[in-house]
Amino acid sequence: MATPRQIRGRIRVAKNIQQITKAMKMVAAARLRRAQEAVGAARPYAEKMRDVMASLGGATGGVQHPLLRRAEGEPRTIGILLITGDRGLCGAYNSSVIRKANDLVKPFGPERTKLVCVGKKGATFFRRRGYEVVAEHPVPATGISFAEAQALAKTGRDLFAGGEIDVLYLVYTRFLSALSQRPQELQILPIDPPETTEGAAAGPTVEYLFEPDPEEILASLLPRYVDTQVYQAVVESVASEHGARMTSMSAATDNAGKMISSLTLILNRARQAAITKEIAEIVGGAEALK
Repeated sequence: MATPRQIRGRIRVAKNIQQITKAMKMVAAARLRRAQEAVGAARPYAEKMRDVMASLGGATGGVQHPLLRRAEGEPRTIGILLITGDRGLCGAYNSSVIRKANDLVKPFGPERTKLVCVGKKGATFFRRRGYEVVAEHPVPATGISFAEAQALAKTGRDLFAGGEIDVLYLVYTRFLSALSQRPQELQILPIDPPETTEGAAAGPTVEYLFEPDPEEILASLLPRYVDTQVYQAVVESVASEHGARMTSMSAATDNAGKMISSLTLILNRARQAAITKEIAEIVGGAEALK
């Protein structure tokens, strides 16, 4: 059984841990507020851009552009732009999105997969398993700028336009709330036309009149579309990481409080047992002297 001195040491350590986790929770909560504002600003534009490009992709069937190239049959090689965190202590945030990416690349294997990683956790995981990480970018606590997102998107675009990969996926964590984040995969290249529900009545076909010509419009819109999707995914992932860390540190703070209460109760019992033992010894000695 632990001595009172050892129990006091454990209580002191638990209190120190509680102070650290509480501070981390408060920092994550402050950063989450700013990240939520960034998500609210970026999400509508990115989703509308995705809808527009999907619609245009179905209406410009004869246009030739490197970012509209489609492989015949099943893709031979795959590219993944993976967004994770640089640090842990955020619950299942990193492991969930890494599992999502791992399930996606498993049929292709290391020889037919190229990764562009945002965050150290994802890059470290896949490097150890023999996958080629073409580029790696850290994730500052405040997120990355749009210019940095453009540089990341350009790496993925160049791999696709150069024929090194046949399809480019974006794997990130969509922010729903501080308590809920959902890993997602999104094919950004080549652009898929909008899906129609099977058996539904076909609606009126939208006819597009292009001014200037479709090639010039798509040459301007396609890179911007990819940049926007990457930036939105990074913003969503940063908010998800802060939300997961806030929730995780809140649970850790509560658990440390429960541990302190439990250890304090054990200490009081040990102290009471020691006092009772001393009283019994004194009474026993006094009786022996009679």
